[in-house]
Amino acid sequence: MTLRILSLLYILIYPLLANAQKPVEINDSVDQHIFVFNEIEQLEDPTGKLTFQDVLESRYNAKFKPSVKSTPQNAHQNSVYWYRITVSPSAGLKKRFLLEFFDQTIDEIDAFIPTEKGKYKLIKLGDQQKFENRGIKHKNFEIELDNLPNRESTFYFKIRSRSIADVIIVLRSVNWFIQYALNEYLGFGIFYGMILIFSFYNLIMYVYVQQKQYLYYVIYILSVGLYETCIDGIAYQYLWPNSPAWNQHAHAVVVCCMSVFALLFTQKLLHVKTKAPVLNKLINLLIVLRIVTFFFFYFFNQELFEYRFIEVIPLTLAFYTGIYIYRKGYKPARFFVLGYSFLFVGFVLKFLIMLGLDWLNFSVLSYYSLSLCFIVEMSFFSFAVGDQVHLLKKKKEKAQRATIRQMQANEKLKDSINKELEIKVQERTKEVFEKSAIIEEQNIQLQETNKLLKSQAEEISRMNALLEKDNQVLKVDIEKVTRARIMSTDVDFTEFSKIYPDKESCFKFLADLKWSKGYICKKCSNTQHTLGHSPYSRRCSKCDYEESVMMNTIFQNTRVPINKSFYMIFLIYTSKGKISSHKLSEILEIRQNTCWTYSSKIKKLMEERKKELRNAGEMGWSKLVLEEN
Repeated sequence: MTLRILSLLYILIYPLLANAQKPVEINDSVDQHIFVFNEIEQLEDPTGKLTFQDVLESRYNAKFKPSVKSTPQNAHQNSVYWYRITVSPSAGLKKRFLLEFFDQTIDEIDAFIPTEKGKYKLIKLGDQQKFENRGIKHKNFEIELDNLPNRESTFYFKIRSRSIADVIIVLRSVNWFIQYALNEYLGFGIFYGMILIFSFYNLIMYVYVQQKQYLYYVIYILSVGLYETCIDGIAYQYLWPNSPAWNQHAHAVVVCCMSVFALLFTQKLLHVKTKAPVLNKLINLLIVLRIVTFFFFYFFNQELFEYRFIEVIPLTLAFYTGIYIYRKGYKPARFFVLGYSFLFVGFVLKFLIMLGLDWLNFSVLSYYSLSLCFIVEMSFFSFAVGDQVHLLKKKKEKAQRATIRQMQANEKLKDSINKELEIKVQERTKEVFEKSAIIEEQNIQLQETNKLLKSQAEEISRMNALLEKDNQVLKVDIEKVTRARIMSTDVDFTEFSKIYPDKESCFKFLADLKWSKGYICKKCSNTQHTLGHSPYSRRCSKCDYEESVMMNTIFQNTRVPINKSFYMIFLIYTSKGKISSHKLSEILEIRQNTCWTYSSKIKKLMEERKKELRNAGEMGWSKLVLEEN
């Protein structure tokens, strides 16, 4: 009989049992025995300071109470619990036995095993120990009873666990344990093999179709498989046997991935973004909250990872989303809803058992109910994916048939148009032949006309060349006349600016004036230069001395715009120094004080260079620009 059936039988006969601890008799006909109810006595130590010697004393010995449950639990995770069982072997016992703890999540187990000499041997177990330290390399905790005393003996167990632990103690013969373990691992192999097959199938679908929903589903399935290995103890045995610290919260990481990728898969498979935008936003929000919650638990309080019932929230949202999408007429959602229905039932069953409804945990079927529901769910999810592919295939075939019908219609239309075009081409060809003779005659006349036009064009080109030459001469004369008129009469600043419209033209004039006799470096007298950084400045190619166009001119260090400075010199020169600074300020819109200072300097130069300016002509004002070295 299975573990859970035996437990159910004990529940039924419990009222008939005595309150005192009942020794368990062992003989060679016993293959296994599950300790339940008054076969297990427990003592809670809230301080966690009791030693084994304290527990053996009479004052604590009397405090041990028979278990009121078929499977005792540590109701308070901060307390240490002591358990004891009594075994009475028959005379001449030949079978070898061992004790096994079913719950692989118990953190610490200190087992005090009686010996033939009346003493106790300490064996340490628990998932905080490295797996390689176990005497029997099995996912559960086993204690070999090699030298079982030939008398009634009491075994003591000190248990501490941060999570709720089921203290399921089973006495098994070694032969029965080997048979049981082989069958159990065979079942695990089939279960995880199915998960790998589902994963590989959907991975191939992702590679072929390149749709993210398959990748999300693969990660979800692998997360489910890894979660089951964490719960069964297989992961600790084969994946991280030397990392007990990681084993404490590895399941929490996997559960978070399982919830997140289940929601992502739901979004993609059911096209929630387009079919239910509000639910899509809610799923995105829940994904973010689930990730934030995980990191909060991880960094601030890892004991909160034991509240696994929060996973019912993303499960419920995904379940409701599937129902909503299915009711809107999306057929692949029906398998999705069926799969989540089984998974939802499995979660609810586990949740109710966790709340203390032990009568629901009646057999191996209920114990592994969530794993079986995962298999059923994955099967239906695969049907949903296949149904979606089938639906896409039908849409593709429908589109192909519509395309073929359209191509056939296009072909008929093309043939009809081609026939009409052939008739029109024949009519047009006949018309073209009739007109070709007329066109040929017109071409001859056009050729003669072209020859005449060509000779006329040559004559026009010659006349245009002569006119162009006359225009250039006229333009030069006009510029000379304009310059002469401007330089010899009173003109305003706007007209003066036609000759020197901007800073560029002023700098060019200064450069031509300053280096009219060639460039000579002020430092080393070198005559070779390159362009400097500022406009029209020159840099010595030998010593790199750079001379600006304003240096050694009357405009050096002036703050007056250069074109206005030109005009000021011109006005003072043409008026022979008789124009006042007030008049200059009014014309140039410059402060009178600045005009006075500048005009005084120019008048002084005119006085000094009176002889040079006497016959200087219209450009005599330019002789005031350069300062004498």
